[in-house]
Amino acid sequence: MKKNLFLLGLLVCSMATMAQTEKADKPESWYFKLAGSYFNQTASTEFPTVGGQAANRDVYAGTLANNKLVSRESVTGSFGQGFRSGITAGYRFSARLGVEMSANYYISNSKTMAQTTDRLIGVNQTNGAATYLDFTAEGQIKAFDLAPALVMFLGEAHGFEPYTKVGVIVPIHGTLDIKTDRQYTTFVGANQVAQTDAYSKDVVKPNATIGFMAAVGTSYKLGKHISAFAELEYRNFTVHGKTKETTEYTENGVDKLNTSTSFRAASYSANHTNYHSSIDTNSNSTVTNAAGFDSTKATDDISSYVGISGLGITLGLKYSL
Repeated sequence: MKKNLFLLGLLVCSMATMAQTEKADKPESWYFKLAGSYFNQTASTEFPTVGGQAANRDVYAGTLANNKLVSRESVTGSFGQGFRSGITAGYRFSARLGVEMSANYYISNSKTMAQTTDRLIGVNQTNGAATYLDFTAEGQIKAFDLAPALVMFLGEAHGFEPYTKVGVIVPIHGTLDIKTDRQYTTFVGANQVAQTDAYSKDVVKPNATIGFMAAVGTSYKLGKHISAFAELEYRNFTVHGKTKETTEYTENGVDKLNTSTSFRAASYSANHTNYHSSIDTNSNSTVTNAAGFDSTKATDDISSYVGISGLGITLGLKYSL
């Protein structure tokens, strides 16, 4: 009898021990993360042509009869530098393996894409008035994306739980906004007789694309359900334009978007562009099909690529169910 009671007690103790072990080893199921990130660009490339202007920083100088280019510098960079905020839902299949789905909003730092100083663009043959152009074009990317990822948890020690993850980035909406300030200054001899300050905003919408991301991080328990976490993330992807539309154009603060001026035509083609991998004699382009160009239709142009690669740090809070 005593032997049977001893065996029963041993079985109960074993079952209790097993239950405690299973509970300790049982992974978290669902969890949610709220975070903010800052990225720095990791690769610089030459920016694409902006409004017919090559990605250069040009400086002109000289007299009216000999206004010439005195310096030229390629403008390089990427839109990988900027801020991101996001929310993540995650699920752990086991103590070591899980998946995450993040929804993020990213806004890049503004980047100078092209610049010109003191370029002579025209001379009035009647009165000899000379008009010079200064302009600066700056671009900024704003985008929403989804980022599914596979997570490998490396084990918890002293409240810290390091992990790694790899995944893809799928932009679902975004634009490249290019804001250009132009200053047209007209001189007769040494006397300035006119100045026009023009501003335009072009919105470039991208083709569908996909990128890659990888991160290492760790969480630290602050309470039963709350943890703080930090990640170091690398991401790499490029986007190329699908369409471009001029949404704003003013001269000296007055709306001139659909008005013909001495510096800009009022036409559908001036405000709209469709991008393609190539253009030919059948395209609506003044470059390849000047005779057949239709100003009532969008201009066809070559699609350009911009990079959004970066290395960033993410800080946030994690809530586990």
